[in-house]
Formats: sequence, structure tokens, C-alpha cells
Amino acid sequence: MRRFLSYLDCCDCTSTKRVSRRSAIGVAVVLLWSTTPLMGQEAKVEESSAPEVGDALDQALATTPTDEAPESQPQPKLQPYPPAPEGAQRLSKKGRAWMDREKKQVIVDARVSLRRGLLEMFACPPNTKEHESIVAVDSEAFVLHAGLLAVGAEPGTPVEFAPKYKPPTGTQIDIDVLWVDEQGKQQKAKAQDWIRDARTGKPMDLPWVFAGSGFWRDEETGRSGYHADMGDLVCLANFSTAMLDVPAELTSDNAGLLYEAYTERVPPLGWPVRLVLKPVLDQEDSDSTADAGAESPKSPPAQEAVGKP
Repeated sequence: MRRFLSYLDCCDCTSTKRVSRRSAIGVAVVLLWSTTPLMGQEAKVEESSAPEVGDALDQALATTPTDEAPESQPQPKLQPYPPAPEGAQRLSKKGRAWMDREKKQVIVDARVSLRRGLLEMFACPPNTKEHESIVAVDSEAFVLHAGLLAVGAEPGTPVEFAPKYKPPTGTQIDIDVLWVDEQGKQQKAKAQDWIRDARTGKPMDLPWVFAGSGFWRDEETGRSGYHADMGDLVCLANFSTAMLDVPAELTSDNAGLLYEAYTERVPPLGWPVRLVLKPVLDQEDSDSTADAGAESPKSPPAQEAVGKP
């Protein structure tokens, strides 16, 4: 507990205006359970542009057959991640997630895991729900939760289904996707632009809120953890375990799923992208997301060019 509270001190997020005691204790339980040492220090060594050794996400995407790349067909070599974002603090020694306190945003690298089909997620942690999520992030979910707390986001409440439906609540979180096209131009799109309403063919028009997921504990083994680490990171259907959820009644039954991948706008499978999660703390925050330094290899042309890296 002392270790986590000192971490919150270094993030300057222990005031009751930002984090409730209950939230701090909850996250502390997960951090004590996890063997991942959290941040507090800026990366001192510039990261290599080559893929990280032992990256479970890279390995999974390189070896898992898909409907777009049959097992008998050679898998393309995975492209490297972009360099670490300038001026941001790394949130954990494990994975690729950062916090920028000045710009009040959390940054995480990811790879495209799905380009077609119905969706339950926009983003999931590695080796969880890649079969129904457009991207898989290179970070544990509880690390991103802690980062959002540190930049001022307030967790609300997960969805409730009984005795009557209550939508999830919490700070609205805008998500931008950054990557580079095959002409070497940096691209930026709202996450919603990669998601299509299967009924209308139009991009998704709902926001996400910081529902906050929750914590579990096995009474027999004493182990505990964060629910969203099992897959429910950025959801497109309501889950009581979601970290980010949509504030509308959306079922997770296959017959009721409303959203599908906007295939024409999504880069190839395995392609590296960067997600920028920015809490909407005032009106200006909802208008734009600061550049998080995405600089990566070539990819297909996209809808919004924002200049060369």
C-alpha cells in the first residue's frame, strides 16, 4: 500500500478532487498482486526502433492464422513500433504505455488485430479478445487505468442491468489513433472512424466513458486482479467489467452487436499504431488531441493526413 501511495504522490493525483480513497485502494490491490514495477521515471535510454524481444503481442500476431492470411501463406514480417513519445513518462517497465502530465493524456502502442467482422471491443490487452477487437494494446489494462487517474480522469460506475438498465458513467475519454502511411505521412483519426455501424454504414458516433472496471479476488488462492485485464478494455458493447464503455444500451449477444470494423480505413493486420487517450476535462480537451509523436513505417493511405513525421 505504501508503495502505491508513493506512486500516486509522484503522479500528483492523490487529492480527493482526482482520486477517491476507494479507487486508490482498489488499484493498490492490483499493483500489489502484479509483479510489474510501475513507473515514476522517464525512460533514460532511447528505445530501439526494432521490435522488442519477447513481445507476446508480436509473437501472437506473427504466428496466428487469420481469415485474411491462410495458414499455408507466409506471414509478413511485423513492422517495428515507433520511438517513445517525447516528453512522456513510461508507466511500466513491461509493455509500451506512457503518461504525459503536461498534455493530460495517456499513450499506448498497439497492433491491428482485426480488420473485418462484428466487434465487441475497439481495443483489448494482448492475448485476450483479439478475435473481436480492432487493436490489441501492448500494455496491461490496470496500468492504463492508473495513468488515466494520474492525468485527472475520474472513474464512474460500470453498467448495471438489473433491476433496470443503468448506463456506465465516468469521465469521457477521447481516443485518437496515430500512424504513418506508405508515402511517409503521419496520419491521425478518431478511433470511432475505424468503427462502422452495421445498420447504417456510418462511423460510430458514441463516446467512451471511464467506467473503471473493477477488481476480483480468489478467496481460495488469495490472488486478485483487475477485470479489464481479461479483455474488456475499450468496449463497443456493455460489460460490467469494462474499463472504457459506451454510455448507451448495447448488447454483447451476437445477434445484437451493432458495430463492425471499417475495413477500408484500417491498416494491415499486425500494423503498429499509437493510441492517445485524453480525458475530456473541459471543452478544449474535446476539440483536439496533442501530437504524441507517432512515427512508424509505411502503411496504406488513410483519411486524414497531418503532415510528415
